[in-house]
Amino acid sequence: MKNFVNIDDVDDYKSLLKEVMDLKIKTLAHKEIGLNKTLGLIFFNSSLRTRLSTVKAAKMLGMETISMNFDSEGWKLEFEEKTIMSKNSAEHVKEAAKVISTYCDVIGIRAFAGLKNKIEDERETILNSFLKYGSVPIVNMESSCAHPLQSLADAATIEENKKHLRPKVVLSWAPHPKSLPHAVANSFVRMCKKNKYNLVITNPKGYDLDPKITQGVEILNDQEKAFKNADFVYAKNWSSYSNYGKVLTKSAKWMINKNKMKLTNNAKFMHCLPVRRNVVVEDNVLDSKNSLVIEQANNRTYAAMAVLKKILQNEG
Repeated sequence: MKNFVNIDDVDDYKSLLKEVMDLKIKTLAHKEIGLNKTLGLIFFNSSLRTRLSTVKAAKMLGMETISMNFDSEGWKLEFEEKTIMSKNSAEHVKEAAKVISTYCDVIGIRAFAGLKNKIEDERETILNSFLKYGSVPIVNMESSCAHPLQSLADAATIEENKKHLRPKVVLSWAPHPKSLPHAVANSFVRMCKKNKYNLVITNPKGYDLDPKITQGVEILNDQEKAFKNADFVYAKNWSSYSNYGKVLTKSAKWMINKNKMKLTNNAKFMHCLPVRRNVVVEDNVLDSKNSLVIEQANNRTYAAMAVLKKILQNEG
């Protein structure tokens, strides 16, 4: 594996998923594979689970880590070609990516969508600039349109808890006071399709995700109908895609609660965290024995380990 930018970078997703689960059992079996190697973590946005789990993963493989909050600690970067840098930008990404590549053997990049311009966000300018000008492997720690590390951890969590080969998995939109990106939902959909889960998406009208990603997936505007006989319910907010970046409703009717979960097949509840309690989901669901949110967060470490191991070994 040269880079881990999205699910399509993986030749054999099932093999990578098995690697995640094997590493969870034999955590220190590869503790010297990353000796004398450095992982650089470049954050343009906030992080808790991604930062800590990736640092822990690197250390368990013997790697050193360097972390930088580029939005507050780095020079303001310029990304345009042939630009005259006479304004606020102090450094071009051409130099920055090349310099960071001399310090690091692998670079992780985290840069969210701006949610102002769909075309600009889908260009993935920051991520693609580091891919273009950097000279070492790149790991996507969440970009404008994808969060493949999260979906890999989600896949491991489903595999550990599923009771039959093809569980019914419901991705449910839930209310949130802010406009949020589509990255987690996009990667979750791609992952479910890879694993051939019985995926159903439920969201209010106006909140359909990118149709290129959801093609072939059942989408229901009736949340309760979607929940019937579900084995897993994954709650996530995202802003409108068609009316890009907009919050069209904050209706509490879409919050996940105990009564809706009773419609399911005793479903497990999932969320990537952080989560707004009693806005996205009620306490009695989030704190229940069927909640997998802490397991998901724990699996982030082994997902990052599996990806880094494949990169270090240059395996597909």
